[in-house]
Amino acid sequence: MKLTRSLNLLITGAALSLGACTYADGSQGVVSTPTPVAAGEAPAPKKAKNVILFIGDGMGISTITAARIYAGQKRGQSGEEYVLPFEKFDNVALVKTYNTNAQVPDSAGTATAMHSGQKTKIGVLGVGPDVVRADCASGLANPLPLLGEEVNRRGLALGIVSTARITHATPASVYARSADRNWEADNGIPEDQRGLGCDDVATQLINADFQVALGGGSALFFGDGVEDGSRRLNSNANLPADWVARTSGTLVRDAAGLDAAPKDKPVLGLFSPSHMTYMAERMDGSDKGASEPTLTEMTGQAIARLKSDPDGYYLMVESGRIDHGHHAGKAGFALEETVEFANAIQYAIDNTDPEETLIMVTADHSHVFTIAGYPRRGNDILGLVVPPESGGAEVTEAAKAEDGRPYTTLGYANGPGSIANLAERPIPETGINARQQSAISTGSETHAGEDVALYAQGPGADKARGVIEQNVVYDIIRSAFGWE
Repeated sequence: MKLTRSLNLLITGAALSLGACTYADGSQGVVSTPTPVAAGEAPAPKKAKNVILFIGDGMGISTITAARIYAGQKRGQSGEEYVLPFEKFDNVALVKTYNTNAQVPDSAGTATAMHSGQKTKIGVLGVGPDVVRADCASGLANPLPLLGEEVNRRGLALGIVSTARITHATPASVYARSADRNWEADNGIPEDQRGLGCDDVATQLINADFQVALGGGSALFFGDGVEDGSRRLNSNANLPADWVARTSGTLVRDAAGLDAAPKDKPVLGLFSPSHMTYMAERMDGSDKGASEPTLTEMTGQAIARLKSDPDGYYLMVESGRIDHGHHAGKAGFALEETVEFANAIQYAIDNTDPEETLIMVTADHSHVFTIAGYPRRGNDILGLVVPPESGGAEVTEAAKAEDGRPYTTLGYANGPGSIANLAERPIPETGINARQQSAISTGSETHAGEDVALYAQGPGADKARGVIEQNVVYDIIRSAFGWE
């Protein structure tokens, strides 16, 4: 039979091939259990000297798509064909973001997963899922490992950058443990939980070891009798002064100060009383936020300061205000933050060696943010839906709502722009300052529960594949460093 003849040829060919092999002792011939060719062992996977984790807070896939179009349109393109820098990375995964007690997560639980290797409850930092939220003793009894602490123990440099308060959930997950993410300053801890051994997050940062920490939130580090301080238990508190005395580091308060700070000493940058200024507000012609460094500038400063460490570094960079723009129902604000986030990533790509630096880009969670309505190619992403020519009657009809009025391409399932219970829906606002309409009325638009993307390039990036749990990001980082 033809099949039998094919099998005989295959077996004979295999034997001839084996007979031609040269073995480690120099002999040749066919043996029942062939010994591999002595070609040396396969090279070990290349380790990363440095790892940079970029977290776009709230940067779900719909945000990436809209930001891609927005960025392209800012460059005079139709937008859809544009490619954001991290979209060129070869390694991509989908990440499941749920918390242990929540289908739709918050930033504290998700960021903890990425920096401890374990998922936990919504609203807590660096403590395990058995914790009782807002209970100090429970928090102390359920500590998780922190990546920032391991980086220090292994002698690497540590950097933390955020456009949010540096004590906010995502940056705090690098260095802090707290039974409640809202314990950012002493006045955030309830009176019955004080004095039980739980430090507020600002105090934990001051006591941590880092080379670079840049962000907002200065009010949380000073007493309410000092500068713009909000700490109340000690009206004369000056935590940065304590940190400078301990580390001989430099406190900086603006971009000029950051530029001038010594490169060979730790630097703590606190550039605004709370979160840093939205990029959209910095573009409005006023001087609001003019003294603050941009996310790209902070990223550049961090890389320049960390790269001198011969043992390497770990750097976490968060675009915190993507999330805040969405919560406000202002898609233009969120997209402008995402574009600046992409600029910071491009800077890192251009100023690091891909042979020794793993760069990962992800989000902690998504938002209830939609792109809809069959708009024509190149339609203003922040504008009203305009249907394509020759799109058909049903597409043209879909460009207007049942009330006969237009709607925007971008919208929200819930949020402060609700049209619910309105006698007559207004014509929606458009442009970067617009608040998009939403279906359900909530004071703040909420997170969403779908998977987010993870993009990676550099040593260890091949592990960013498939659908993974969010805590696996921690494993990828440790594996890239060779800490398995």
